[in-house]
Amino acid sequence: MKIIVCIKQVPSTNQVKLDPETKTIIRDGRQSVINPFDTYAIEEAVQLKEKLGGKVTALSMGIPATQRILREAMSQGVDEALLLSDRAFAGADTLATAYTLALGARHIGDFDLIVCGRMATDGDTAQIGPELAEDLGVPHVTNVSEILEASDKELLCRKVTDYGTQVVRMKLPGVITVAKDINMPRMASIRGVRESLEAPFTMLGAADTGADPARIGLKGSPTQVVRTFTPEKTVECQFLQGDAKEAAGALCRLLKEEHLTGEEA
Repeated sequence: MKIIVCIKQVPSTNQVKLDPETKTIIRDGRQSVINPFDTYAIEEAVQLKEKLGGKVTALSMGIPATQRILREAMSQGVDEALLLSDRAFAGADTLATAYTLALGARHIGDFDLIVCGRMATDGDTAQIGPELAEDLGVPHVTNVSEILEASDKELLCRKVTDYGTQVVRMKLPGVITVAKDINMPRMASIRGVRESLEAPFTMLGAADTGADPARIGLKGSPTQVVRTFTPEKTVECQFLQGDAKEAAGALCRLLKEEHLTGEEA
């Protein structure tokens, strides 16, 4: 199988800095890690390669320092990597990001399957996988918790829904996003780390991919952050006096006053 696994670099801490003009995250490669959900995508892609044969290519969009996490993915079994890096890509929302990744996938060439993590920890939108599939014109299955059957023609997947699980058969080529309980990501071996330092690596800019300037970066992003702030946390405590009956009555009155019972105070 020819498999592409999408990887994102995310901040390693909750203490992130925002650009005051673009309202986007200031990304520092020294303070970044592989998006935790993408580690499961990497493992699933490598396991499929081990079962069916083929090749896994890591694909990412980010600053030049992102190549560090791509090397890390290659130490875990990924064969080669493509990084899309250009100032023109900066500030992209999910739509512009998916378009850019689709350009990268087309540059890689024919593929059977693209594997993504369920979502990124710095955005929590879970939109990239479906939007990427739409850009490429292929089917997709989200939140996959198990691959029951796999070939270069189709996948039989179990996916998690709000109401339980669902078994879906998808023809390939296609895109899946995986849940974190699908596998247990492996640790990189010393041999894997050494080989990753010499593994094939490609970096492309906007001009190299033939990107439409109107569809990338801030210009290509129909959704933009208008304001960012840290919510204020306030705690109020009231002690209810009296026996159990009196305290229960007082609690009911308080809930009604706060309009938390669906009744008028």
